[in-house]
Amino acid sequence: MPQTYEDMDAIAMLKADHRKVEEIFAAFEKATSPNKKRELALQACLELKVHTTIEEEIFYPACRGQIEDDLLNEAYVEHDGAKILINEIEAGSPDDEFYDAKVKVLSEEIEHHVEEEEKRVEGMFAQARAAGLDMDALADAMRARKASALEEYQAGKPAQTRTMAGDDVQSALMERDDSAEDAGTGNVRR
Repeated sequence: MPQTYEDMDAIAMLKADHRKVEEIFAAFEKATSPNKKRELALQACLELKVHTTIEEEIFYPACRGQIEDDLLNEAYVEHDGAKILINEIEAGSPDDEFYDAKVKVLSEEIEHHVEEEEKRVEGMFAQARAAGLDMDALADAMRARKASALEEYQAGKPAQTRTMAGDDVQSALMERDDSAEDAGTGNVRR
């Protein structure tokens, strides 16, 4: 019997999100009607905005200082590149000159990003698991944030970058700032 989303640990949840978005992009590739393409593109964009939110607000901060910094920094920048395309796709339509190309490039960027996270030994998920992060505690926090992020983005909130000029770069560089135990690491931050 397949594991339900509610029973998954943090990495299983993130991988399930990856598979869902891959399926949406595959369906987009096969779609022929502009309305279906728009529907699938918007669905992919929503899924990606929610996914990047739970990674950036919960999973990545728990990983900071526990895995390679370069891997985390690249992940934030990859997210930001995707967010720029997401906002353009959401503002556009299948009638636009480069609409399909933007969706295709977003799909390819996400494919690369997923590969970096899921590599068996040196990937982000493997490093996080080897570091001993509490994947169940992270999953609980991620499930709660996912629900609220979904509401925000369904209400029209655009994707926001964090590593571009003028962004709050410090928030991407810092470990989670909780006065209580951090979900996932058991560390107390002050």
